[in-house]
Amino acid sequence: MSTAAAVEGAVPPVKAGKKTLIVISLAVLLLLAVAGGGALFWLKARAQAAALAAEGDETAGPAAAKAAHQRDPNAVPVFVPLDNFTVNLADREAERYAQIGITLEMNDAKAGDRIKVFMPAIRNNILMVLSHKRSSDLLEREGKVKLAAEVQRETERAIGFEPPAQGTGSDSERPVRAVQFSNFIIQ
Repeated sequence: MSTAAAVEGAVPPVKAGKKTLIVISLAVLLLLAVAGGGALFWLKARAQAAALAAEGDETAGPAAAKAAHQRDPNAVPVFVPLDNFTVNLADREAERYAQIGITLEMNDAKAGDRIKVFMPAIRNNILMVLSHKRSSDLLEREGKVKLAAEVQRETERAIGFEPPAQGTGSDSERPVRAVQFSNFIIQ
């Protein structure tokens, strides 16, 4: 009988263990539901903030927009090198071509990432500009400066930014800060 008494005494703690297991399981499920809801809320808030930043949040006003586009003098510049461009020039008297290496200096890393997404459209726009140039247009410094401005404008158009009319707007608001030539050969 001592064995039966031991078995009888062992049954109630097993039932209590099942109740404890159910309570712990419910607590874990509740904790997972709260964590999932919090993660969902955080992701939605993050996506909304990214969308507002991409659109330039017009409701924040000009002061907030200006603060968002100010340069940090200690920030490391963001450069996006493009593959070399080799293009036939528009010279009629001789067959001439140009090989040009371009590196874009971006306002921030986010703009640099955006450039990479739109690279096929950017390369197309730049090739269209280059193919209409004559060698005489590109040999002088003024021609190169003009080409840099055209490359900047066409790059910004490809990513959906309409550059301000010449003489208006601030360069700090533009996604492409500068166009750098790393290679410039005309033959």
